[in-house]
Amino acid sequence: MRILLTNDDGYHAPGMAVLEAIARQLSDDIWVCAPAEEQSGAGHSLTLSRPVRVREHGERRWSCTGTPTDSVMIAMGKLMPEKPDLILSGVNRGANLGDDITYSGTVSAAIEGALAGIPAIALSQVYAREGMGDAVPFEAAEAWGAKVLRPLVDMAMTPRTLINVNFPAIPAEAVKGIRVVRQGFHDYSRGSIVEGTDPRGYRYYWFGLHGIEHSPGHDTDLEAIDDGYIAVTPLQLDLTHDASLAALRGAYAARLASD
Repeated sequence: MRILLTNDDGYHAPGMAVLEAIARQLSDDIWVCAPAEEQSGAGHSLTLSRPVRVREHGERRWSCTGTPTDSVMIAMGKLMPEKPDLILSGVNRGANLGDDITYSGTVSAAIEGALAGIPAIALSQVYAREGMGDAVPFEAAEAWGAKVLRPLVDMAMTPRTLINVNFPAIPAEAVKGIRVVRQGFHDYSRGSIVEGTDPRGYRYYWFGLHGIEHSPGHDTDLEAIDDGYIAVTPLQLDLTHDASLAALRGAYAARLASD
């Protein structure tokens, strides 16, 4: 099985080493292409206004100056002799839960794989408090990563879908198990924006990472993590809201008939 590894924390991020250790429990045919620098929050962005440069770090290992999406596209389109059998993105330093997945470069790299018809899985390690930097422990991901992936590798994924995996911020032995759950939704009224002044006297704003409340329950990724479980969530790329199609068609038909 040929596996392509990528992330949004950057080629040299600690989570990449964790991901490679997990992947090598599944295969020895490992390829790496990741952003040269951190691209957290890049979402599914594609670099169009400047060239993307690639640097080789050894056999089957590259970094690129672009986004996670760029990394996957360049790896499949220019660097690899054949498309991979599986794409793994992560292990992200921090959660990708609820509607945060729409910002996530980690998840978006997996999305790019799914768009290309390749099974793709995003993996993220939740951490307990702000300001931990590279001290974020990946213990739960290290111990449980291969256990979570093996059933996913063995099953046939539905086309244009991907899997989002989050590991709780607790010791590996404290993990209660794995829950397959739906995507949750945050209460964004508690989002934070930190305001400050730079040394030249100009005002700046920095988006904070404070915890955001969510509704209690036991059927979403948010609650699974809070309860001490690994959250496994299937995601789909079809964003069409089917229930609104008839109402919208009716609204246009009525307006056109009256004009």
